Amino acid sequence: MHNMLFICFAGLAAGSINGLLGAGGGMVLVPLLTRCGLRQEQVFPCSVAIILPICIVSLVWGGNRIPWDTALPYLLGSAAGGIAAGLWGKKIPVLWLHRALGVLILWGGVRYLC
Repeated sequence: MHNMLFICFAGLAAGSINGLLGAGGGMVLVPLLTRCGLRQEQVFPCSVAIILPICIVSLVWGGNRIPWDTALPYLLGSAAGGIAAGLWGKKIPVLWLHRALGVLILWGGVRYLC
């Protein structure tokens, strides 16, 4: 039961952050999924699988109009990057992925504060 409450909390935290900020749910999920007992190599793919429906729900529930003329080039590039990362990412040590995520989080935080 304790584990189920923690999992529900992790989902609530990720959904709230993602819905409020438009991103960032994965930054919450990665450390929480690690504590849920997933193996390190399962954490990132699981986070992505959870974030996709959260993003869709946030988009639909938020009722925002999508400027497709602006979004489409990003979507195409993101799809290509996602495929490349999915194929190449399996070869990157998990420790490096964690460090890269930490650097990106710090960089984004500093950028938003300045």
